[in-house]
Order: sequence, then structure tokens, then C-alpha cells
Amino acid sequence: MTSVDVIYEKIHFRHDPKWSVRVRMGHPDQGGLMICVACVIEMMESKNVASVRKSVALSGISGILKSCPGALKELLLQDHRVCLHFTASLLGMLHTVEDPATLEQAIQVLVQLLLELQSEQYVCYILDEIDTQLCDQSSVRGFLPTFTFLGKLVDAVPSLPQSLASSHVPLLERLCSTLLYPDEGLKASVFYVWQRVWGAGGAAQSLPSPLRDRVCVLLMQTLSHACSSQLTINCLGFLKQLLKLGEVVSVLMNSPCEQIRSDLDQSLDQDQEAQSSTQLSLERCSLPLILKKLLLCGDETLQVASAQCMAAILVHSPSQYCASFIQADVPEFLFERLNSGSEVLLWSVYSCLLLLTEDPLFFSQCHSVYGIESLVRSLKEALRLTNVEVQRQGLLLLTEILERQPAGVRLFPSAPGFVAVAEAVLSGVCSPSLQVATQAAHAATALLRVNHQSSPVQYKQLEKLVEDIIARCTELPLPASSRCRVSLRGDEPSSQASRAGGFLLQALVCFHAACRLVEQCSSEPGLKENVFTAPSKQVQDPLESLCLCLLHCCDTVCIPTVTRHCELAPSAQVLQHFFSILSYQFSLLPSLMPLFAAKLASSGFFRLALEHKAVLCAGNRNPALNAACCGFLQRLSVSLLSQPDPAASILPQDCEEIEAVLRSSLPSLCCRVCEWPSLLCESPGPQCDPAGPRATQYCLLTLLHLALQHGDRLLPDSTVFSCVVTLLCSVQEQGDSALPPCVLRSALYLLSVTQDKSPDLDWAPLNCISKALSSSPSFASLYTHHPPLLHFLFRYPELAEHFGPRVLELWLSHRAQATPQSDTNSKKTKGPSEQNQDPDNTALLTLLEKSPTVILNLLGMVCTSEAPLAERAVEVLGSFLQGRRGCNAGLCTLLRPTLLQVLQRLGLESSQGTGAVGSLPLVLRLLCLMQTSGSTENEMDGIHFKLLYHVSNLAGKLQASNTECLLPAFSYLYCCLRLSPPHCTDRAVSMLLCNAGLMDQLQAMLDLSSSLSPPSALLCCSRLLLSSLVTLQHTHSAQVHRSIRLNLGSTVQALVFGKRKTGSLLLASSLRLLQAVLDVDLESPVLCVSVGPRAGQRPLGDTDSSLHPLGSYGAHCLITTLYGLLLQKQELLLSVSVNCLGSLLRFLQRRSPSTAQHVVCQPWSRFLLYSLLNSGESCLLHPATLTLLTLLLRYGSRVVVWEPDLCQVLEAVEKRGLNELGENTTQALRQLLTQLQCSIFHPPPTEESRLRANTLMESLNSLPPTANDDLPTSILRVGEMYLCLSDFTVKTDGHNGSQL
Repeated sequence: MTSVDVIYEKIHFRHDPKWSVRVRMGHPDQGGLMICVACVIEMMESKNVASVRKSVALSGISGILKSCPGALKELLLQDHRVCLHFTASLLGMLHTVEDPATLEQAIQVLVQLLLELQSEQYVCYILDEIDTQLCDQSSVRGFLPTFTFLGKLVDAVPSLPQSLASSHVPLLERLCSTLLYPDEGLKASVFYVWQRVWGAGGAAQSLPSPLRDRVCVLLMQTLSHACSSQLTINCLGFLKQLLKLGEVVSVLMNSPCEQIRSDLDQSLDQDQEAQSSTQLSLERCSLPLILKKLLLCGDETLQVASAQCMAAILVHSPSQYCASFIQADVPEFLFERLNSGSEVLLWSVYSCLLLLTEDPLFFSQCHSVYGIESLVRSLKEALRLTNVEVQRQGLLLLTEILERQPAGVRLFPSAPGFVAVAEAVLSGVCSPSLQVATQAAHAATALLRVNHQSSPVQYKQLEKLVEDIIARCTELPLPASSRCRVSLRGDEPSSQASRAGGFLLQALVCFHAACRLVEQCSSEPGLKENVFTAPSKQVQDPLESLCLCLLHCCDTVCIPTVTRHCELAPSAQVLQHFFSILSYQFSLLPSLMPLFAAKLASSGFFRLALEHKAVLCAGNRNPALNAACCGFLQRLSVSLLSQPDPAASILPQDCEEIEAVLRSSLPSLCCRVCEWPSLLCESPGPQCDPAGPRATQYCLLTLLHLALQHGDRLLPDSTVFSCVVTLLCSVQEQGDSALPPCVLRSALYLLSVTQDKSPDLDWAPLNCISKALSSSPSFASLYTHHPPLLHFLFRYPELAEHFGPRVLELWLSHRAQATPQSDTNSKKTKGPSEQNQDPDNTALLTLLEKSPTVILNLLGMVCTSEAPLAERAVEVLGSFLQGRRGCNAGLCTLLRPTLLQVLQRLGLESSQGTGAVGSLPLVLRLLCLMQTSGSTENEMDGIHFKLLYHVSNLAGKLQASNTECLLPAFSYLYCCLRLSPPHCTDRAVSMLLCNAGLMDQLQAMLDLSSSLSPPSALLCCSRLLLSSLVTLQHTHSAQVHRSIRLNLGSTVQALVFGKRKTGSLLLASSLRLLQAVLDVDLESPVLCVSVGPRAGQRPLGDTDSSLHPLGSYGAHCLITTLYGLLLQKQELLLSVSVNCLGSLLRFLQRRSPSTAQHVVCQPWSRFLLYSLLNSGESCLLHPATLTLLTLLLRYGSRVVVWEPDLCQVLEAVEKRGLNELGENTTQALRQLLTQLQCSIFHPPPTEESRLRANTLMESLNSLPPTANDDLPTSILRVGEMYLCLSDFTVKTDGHNGSQL
């Protein structure tokens, strides 16, 4: 062999020239390199060839693979066997060669060769060879090169990890066994392979659980005894991959030492050499202790990896795993690692400690006290670094510790500790990053608690902290206006404006906490005084100095900053804390409040608070902001009223009464100032309730007075004047009702100030009417039975609120004879046939359409009124339901709470035996109407489940003969199950199945089915409900507390002999129930299926046994019945019959395939098919007919032939055209054509027939998809029944059903 050519000259002459090739490498002028594959194989396999010679050959091969891609591949692929032999010879060198350099070259060449071949076959061959070698060898001492090669191969071939996990599990199991040997280099290479396999997407989930658990146990054992850094690093790398799965974390954290010893002993028993060479000490093998040991080592990389592994464990379930680490004193050592300057280590330790703080044990064992100094020192160093995330994480940890620390254990008992943490927080506040500053402000908020203050309290430090945080607010950029933000789509939450808003909010929260702390310190003498100050030394009170600082910051920074920001982008949270801060100022420095209050009032703060309150708090939104605004307005008003001003129109002694008015009325005042005139001009009548509309008017007068007194005109003068005049006239017309003195004085003040610029407005008519209604001792004496009265009172919300229920009671109490006044006023509306037409109901129904609140009043009467009046209300509501096909969503939302109250009352009366007033059928019908209205995807919230609970309870308590109530009750339960989204049906079906009364009621319906007494509608609904329960119980595996007995023989017999005298709906519902039972193989916990007593009790045959409890006879009877129903060719029965037939055939196929094939091959099948195919085009192309053909073909029936059956179908389709077919027919036709492609016919179809079918299938596939999502949950109302169309439509493979 020359120094260039890769040939062995002694043997090269024996080899076929086709295995040699000269490859040109480098410059074209240079000669080529000769390589002979046969020479290479013999050299590598020969023991007589020196390692140096082999190394030179491998170097040449490597050069060819790098410089001339494809040359060696083309040479080897001449013969697959030679290629495998060549690969195997290289793999064998890993066991025969001892020279490290040569081994490294062999590994490199082998990896390059496999990449050059680009064939999964050769990779699998290599894996199989390694697996074989591991099986054949009793020891793995010489397998280190092999495992090293395997690791490099896994890195080089991206798809290999997934292939190992899915197709080479035995190899992985053997790799797992090699971990029992003491060679740490070997273990390191194996764990490297495991790390790459586990890191592949989806590979971990495909591994068997025993193998996964075993490798977890071995990893813990290896990691606890690892000595070399390489093994430790590989183990930690693999551990990080393992910790991504929660179930693996559970295995690692919950594997006791005894389990590890048992697993290892079992494995060692299989290998004596490993047993003799492996000495295991399992005293400390828990994962927290292992990671703790790594945390103590001097290698910073291992410390980082240890902390990251801890965090990866805790993030899965801190409540489950924190205790293990805390009991192992891990927090103590984590705090010790905070003295490092490594950003990665700091972030990792911060993250781990942050998760540990979620467990109260962290604080009860005083780890926070132990580590707070280390944390503060670390924070100071971290804030000098450039990594913002490390700074934020450290401040977040400090915040959590400060917030969660128990009040009884102080973190800073002495001043130096508090000063140190305050300085660290101040450094964070001054950070250039707003995110860091925001987190620092959050930490400052937690620090401003009484239990964190040292003794003595460091007021100067607190003052500096608050000043710096508030001063930072002046540097914040202004946000974009609300209109601009709507038009800008690039405004991300991470934008500078958003971060500025976050800091402003947190700064206000911190300021709010400072005010609260000062108030608490003021009430505790021990915190107020400085015990270290000499009594004779005259110094300024530090607490008062802090109060002055707060007031100054509020006046100079908070107010201008917040007002500027909220003018552009109002924020409920910002305003809540802002108004709370303003409220605190009135109690911190009372002596300065007159000036401060006057300044606020003259600066428009009445309008500011009221406008933001109206915009952000209307509709019960932002209750915290509402309370803050009310508190501020109340304190501002009281402060202004308390000022000793002789010129003021409101005297100081009236403050208490005004304060009570404001306290009662401000919370409900959530309208804008421009809407005040309408409130002031309303006349709600005399009010006993201090929070009523009249009190609101008094509140408005007071606010207008105080604002105007300080130069803030909330409304134009003319508007204020007219409103006050109207209010005064209204009160005067009420007689003995009078304005309180303070309110009267405010009114006189406003009138005197606004007189010159105000026109005269007259609202006397409405006020006079209100006065008359309110002053009358009995509203009944004023009542006239006339529809306009109802419309007038319900047109005004205030009047309707006070007089609506009463006027409805009087209206419903009116009988045949009306009062003279009513007769006079209703001559034009009443005719001679008044009793037949019921004009009272007509008038109320017209009002019900306009005002849904009338329905609430009527339902309230059903709940609270006496029986005659409640019965009358029931009649009106019943008339309202007649002819209505549904309710809108808003009406349904409004009615459900009241209906729930009615059901609760009816349930109580039922349990007490007092009986109901006949309202239950109406309530149930109304519930059905709402349930089936609007969208078919009805989300179920808490009130839906409460309604379902009460309806099911009432249904279980009713008599079986009470059809009037049972039918709507069963309909409602059925609609709830069918219309509920999938994520709600499990709870709904569980609620119904645990109701023993309901199950007994359904049992009674089944028992009465043979009788003629129950109406067919009730039987239909009960069977549909039962079928839904069976299906959903099977879907969700819901628990069943009481089963229902179903005599299958009687049911089938009733279908066989009673189908002619049974209605179509009852037949369809019975078939639907049978279909549901067959779909669950007659084995549902809901139903206890039986066949009744068997004469003679003869042993069951093989077929009957496999089909029990239906039996062969029952199956044939049911098939015959279904065929007979199909022959009736009724639209409803066609669909349900073919659905039941499909379920029956699937049941027979699962239990007795021969029976399934036997029944479809009967002559009756041919007769049925002939009848359906020759009954016109509508029957020929009906989805049921097409589905029947598909079923017969699918189960091997030979009654279907191409000529004339299928050709007749194809001709009909071609004649009508695919575009004219409905979606249901199209789906059934696609299913049939698909089945034709895999069916065998005798005689076979002609080529023309097959071509027609293929062409039709291609045309079907080219049709655009149609959206038919609402079909499965469409509801059809038949009389008083509600049917889900998916239960009565033909099922196909692509859809739940096809519409009739």
C-alpha cells in the first residue's frame, strides 16, 4: 500500500476492479487517490494489520468523504451486501482496536459514511448490530467506543432519537442496564445518548413507563455517586430533560431508597460481574439531597445546573415539592450561593428561592430570617450588573418574602437591617430600566408595612424612599390618548408607554401604602415616638415631617402627573389609588386641610371624581374605584362644610346630616354631570329609604352648591335653575313632605346664584302626578283598569320601580266587571266578545313585548302572591308563551334568576306537602323555551346548573301520571344534555345520574310503556332523555348511583308486534334508545339489561352466548322489525331505523361476525332494497337508502349488485346533478362510493360502471365544503315536545348526522 492510495498491495490483485476507483482530490493537476473497498474491509478485519496502517486508511477514507461527496457511496451501492459488510467492518473496529486515535478515526469515518449513504436502512442496521453485540457479550467493558459513536450518531442524525424511542426500545433497555457498571466514562456516554433521545420532541412520551421509571431511578443513583465532572454534567443534562414532564418529576421525587435498592438488585441479579463490581450505598439517594450536594460543590457550572433543576421541579407543583427541599435545608445553601457574581447563578438561585417562598414552611422554619441579609447584599451587587432580568428576579424574590413573612417574626429588628434593604430598594428605583424600577416600587410597597419597621422606625429613610419613587413619576412619558391607541395596532404591552403606566400605578400603590403606614404609626404611641431621642432636645416630629412630605408629594407630583395621564388614558386602578391617597391626606394633617380642600374644589376635583366615577363605575363596574371616589367626595365635602365661613350658605352644624346624605347616595350615583338635570327633574315620590332617588337629588344639590361656591360650575346656570325649580315644586306639591334644612339652604343658594341666567321651566304636571300618587294612602283608590296606565308607569323607571308591581296586582285582580272609571276609559278597546278575547291578557301581552321587567313582576307574583292572584299571573304568562318560538338572549339572562327562585319555592312547597298553584308547568315550559332559543351552543354557568338541579329534583318528586309537568321537565333535561357544550355535559350528566328520584321516574316511564295510560309524548321524551344519559355516561364514564331495569326482550317484542298501533315519534324514540344501548354493547351502568325468564333455562349456544342478552332470536326479530319500518318509507322512521340498523350490525360484528354476515345476506334484504330503489327518486336518493346500501356492502351482503342496483343510483345522481343534492345526501353518497372501492361483486362490474363511479367520486371531492356546524344541535319543536335533530338524522362517517 502506498502513502496515498487506500489499497493493500499484497491482496489487492485478488479483488474485482469494480470495487476500486480513483478519486481526484485537491488541485486538478494532482493525481487521484485510489481506494479499494475490498482492501479496506480485509484490512479492518485483519488482526495482522498494524493500527498505524489502519489509521492511514481511515484518514484516506475520511478525506474522500469530505472532498468527494458521493464517490464512495456510488462505489458501495453496487452491492447492498458489500455496503453492509463495509459498515460492519468499521463498527467491529470499535471492539478490536485499542489505539485511541484510530478509534476516534473509525468513529468519525463511520458517522461520515452513514451521513453519506443517507439511508435509514443502514442506520437501523448499525443499531441492530449494537443491540446484538450487547446481547451476546456478558460484559460491557469494551463498549465505551461504541457508546461514544452512538452519541455522535445521535447528534448527526436528527431523526435518530425519535427512531430509538419508538422502534429500538430493547436497545434502550440494554443501554439502561449498562448503567449498573462502575465505569464512569461508560455511564457518561450512555447518559449523553439518553439526553439526546429524551430531548427529541415526543420521544419521551412514547417510551414505556417501566423503562422510563427505571432510568429515572438509575439516574438518581448514578448522580449521587458520580465522581467525574463529565458524568455529573451529562447526568444533569439528562435530568433537565426529564424534569420537563410532570409525571417524571413525580417519579423522581417520590422514589424511596428501598425502591431504588429493589430495582437495582433485580437488575444486578441478571449479571454476576456487575453484581460483584458494583458497590451501592443508598443511604442518601433522595433528589433534594443530591441536588443539595451539587450545590455545595465548588464548580459554578454544577451549582447553576443544580439550582435550575430545583426550579424545574418546583415549577410543576410548588405545594407538592417545596416541603422536601425546605426540610432538606436547601434554602439555607441557596442563600449562601447568593455571594456569587455570576448572573446565571444569581438568576437561577433567585428563581428557585422564589418558588420555595410559596410554601409557608419556608417562613415557619425561619429561612427568610436566615437569608434576608444575604439577599439584600446580593441585590446591591446585582443592581450594579447589566442584566435586567437578574435584577427583576431578585427584587421579585425580596417582594415575595416581604409580603409573605408572618407578622409575628420581624425581618429587620434593628435599624441597620432596615436601612440596608431600603437602600437596595432605592437602587432599584433609580435603575434606568422601568421594569426594574417598577419591581423595586413593588418591593417598597411590601416594605411599608408595620411588621417590617425596625425599632425605632426609620422615618427619614421612609421619607427618602417615598420621595424618590414619586420623583421618578415626573420622568415618565405621557401615554397615547384612547382614540390613538384604538387606531395603533403596534401598541404592545411591552411598549415604553405601557411600562410607564405600570410604574405609575405601582408608585401610587406604594404611596398609598405609605399613607396607610403613617396612619397606623399615628395610632400607636410606641411607633410614634423615638425612644432614643433625649426629652430635652427640641427636634421636629419625624412622623409629622413624613406627613408633610406626603402632602407635598401629593400636591406637587401626584396630582399633576395623574391628571395628565388620565386625561389621555383613564385607568381605573390608577384613579382608585389616587383618590384613596387624596382621602388619606384629610386625616394625616387636619390642620392644613381647609386650604388643601379649597384648592381641590377650586381646581375642578368635584368634576374630575364624578366624571371618572360615571365613566368607569357605571353598571357595577370597578367597585373599588367607586368606593374610593365616594370616600374622597365625602371627605372633601365635609372638610369644605366644616370651614368656619360666615358667608357660607351651609352652616357647620349641618355637616352630620349632609354626610349621611352623601354616604347613602354617592355609591349609586354613577352618571355623568350632563345627565344630572334628568335626575333632578324626576319625581320619584316620597321616599322612606335614605338611599332613594330623593336622597340622590339632595346629594346633587349639595355637590352643585359646594362646587359652585368654590368657582366650579358643574352645569350651566340656566340648567341648574330649572332643575332646582322643578325639584322644589315637586316637593311642595307632595304636601307634608319637606326638604331638609341643609338641602333647602343649598337650593336657595343655587337659585339665588343662577337666577339671572336661567329661563323659567315648568315641570309641574309630572310632579303633581307623582305627588298625588305618593301622598295617597292607598294606590288602589287611584287605579283605573286601562292599558295606557300600565304603559305610562312602566315608561319611567322611577315610577315603575315604586308603583309597577302594585298596579300589576290590581290589573290581574280585576275580574269580569271593571270599575266605572275603567269602563269609561276603555269603551273604545272593549268589544262585545270581551270574555272570549280576554282583552286584559292582550294589553299585558303588548306590554310584555316592550318591557321585560313586567315578566319579572309577574313571576314575582307567582312566587309571593296569594293563590288566586298567582294563578292569574300564570294564565297571562301562559298566553305570552303561546305562539312564541323562542326568547332573545337578553330576556333569557333576565328571567333565569327569577325562574330559579320560583323553582326553589316550588321545591320547598313540594317537600313540605303544601302543593303548588299550578305554576310548575308554565315555569318548565318557559325554561324549555329559553333553553332552545338563540344560539345552539349554550354555555352553562352556575345558574344553569342550579336550574338543572332543581328541575331534576322536581321531576323526581312528581307523580308518574302528572304529564303536564313531567313532559316539560323531561324536555328541559333532554335539551340541556343535547345543547350543552362538550365540556359541560360531564357535569350535567353526573348531576342527573346521581338523582335517585329522577332515575325512579324514568324507571316508572319504562314500566308504564306497555300501558295506554301515559301519553306517547311523555314516553318519547323519557326515552330520548334516557338514551342521552346512556350515551353521555359512556362518553364521560360518569358515576351511576342507581340503574334502570330494561327488559330487552319486551322492548323488541313491543316493536315487533306493536309498531302498527304505535305513533311514529314513539317508535323513533324507542329505536333511538335501542341504538344507544347497542352502541355500548348492551352494557351500560345506567341500564340493567335483561331478557326476562327463559323457559327451561336451557344452556345458551355459542351464538346466543356471544350476543347475550339480545340473543340470536332477538337480533333476527329486531332486524325484521327494522326492515319493516324501513318499508313504511316514512321520513322520520327511515332515518332512525337505518341508524339503529347500523348500530345493531356493528354490535353483531363485534360479538358474532358470522351472525352479522348472515342477517345481511337474507332474502329479506334483497326485497327491502328492491322496494326502496323502486319507490321514486326521492326515496332512491334518500340518505337512509344510500346508507343502507353502504351497510349491506360493508358487512359482506351479496344482495347488492351493480346491475341494476348501483347503476340505478348512479343514473339518478347524474340526472339530478351533484349541485342539486343536499349536504346530507352528498355525505351518504360519498360514503357509498368509498365503500364501492373496497367491495367485491359477483359478477364484477363492467369497466364503464367503475369509470362512472370513479368520475362521480372525483366530482364529489371537487365540491366546495359546506358549513353545517349547527345541524347536530338543531332543535325541532313538535307540539310540546323538543327534538334534537341529530337523534333523528342519518349518521354518516363524516358527520354526526344528516338533516331530514
